[in-house]
Amino acid sequence: DMTKAEEDLTKIIKELANEMITRFETSFNQININFGKIFKELFGGGNATLELVPTETGDILDAGVDIKVEPPGKKLQSITLLSGGEKALTAIAILFAILKLRPMPFVLLDEIEAALDDSNVGRFAKYLQKFSGETQFIVITHRKPTMNQADSLFGVTMQEKGVSKIVSVKLAEVEAKLGAGTVE
Repeated sequence: DMTKAEEDLTKIIKELANEMITRFETSFNQININFGKIFKELFGGGNATLELVPTETGDILDAGVDIKVEPPGKKLQSITLLSGGEKALTAIAILFAILKLRPMPFVLLDEIEAALDDSNVGRFAKYLQKFSGETQFIVITHRKPTMNQADSLFGVTMQEKGVSKIVSVKLAEVEAKLGAGTVE
């Protein structure tokens, strides 16, 4: 009985390992495809891929990931050679590539676009708005282009010393009252 139980457990472990490898490969390949598309959209062109870096054991589940990017006008290089803003935008592209595979009901982003210049913040904000059909985003930011794309804004103000007040604004209502293009 013990030998049979050991054989059954070994068989189950191998089946589970094979299933994990299959799911990992499928998910990784889809994330890689998503990453390439999202990178092009956020950067306004270029190419990007994720590559598995094999380990000594050869186990795909232990492999590392190498990020290869080619922003528009530059040659293919490792992420370590990019500027801080380019690294941040690449990381944002990877985040959205993963979210596209398995959308979540809501995501909290805390100053994710802080390292980006204004034109890249604008592209990020537009992509965030486009993606918000599947996921509700709560974004903590000080960047105007991101706030311009928001549906609602929440802030804290201190009208009297030591007394904080939460203020909220629905941008669609403001534009309806004041006219299109007033929220900018």
